[in-house]
Amino acid sequence: MVYWTDAERHNITDLWRRVDPDKLGPQAVARLLIVHPWNQRYFATFVNLVDAATIKESPKVASHGKVVLRGLDIAVKNLDSIKATYAKLGELHSDILNMDPSNFTLLSDCITITLAAKFGPWVFTPEVHSAWQKFMDVVVAALSKQYN
Repeated sequence: MVYWTDAERHNITDLWRRVDPDKLGPQAVARLLIVHPWNQRYFATFVNLVDAATIKESPKVASHGKVVLRGLDIAVKNLDSIKATYAKLGELHSDILNMDPSNFTLLSDCITITLAAKFGPWVFTPEVHSAWQKFMDVVVAALSKQYN
């Protein structure tokens, strides 16, 4: 179990209330597929991911990005039980999708970068970044638990 300070809880939830998952999610997943193109192999049904512009405009990429960020909403609302909250999702990615768990970290980084770009240094302060990074590390660990 992870211990959250009151300041960390505040920074995570305050940042999250500003996030529009339907806008940020597509940007973060598109960034993942552009910056780390080998991840495209997990999205074989997402045809025509040939260049950055096509990836950014793909309705399937946008849809998956929304799902991913809406999934983070569940973690934010369950800070004290993220591991249990994501148990089934971890099994899905491990046992059915056969996803390399290192990709969770890559996506986490893309989400964090997208947040920093969106909110800038006035909202995404070092303190907020620290709390958010800890949160994302817990999410990645929960999703990767099945692989251990």
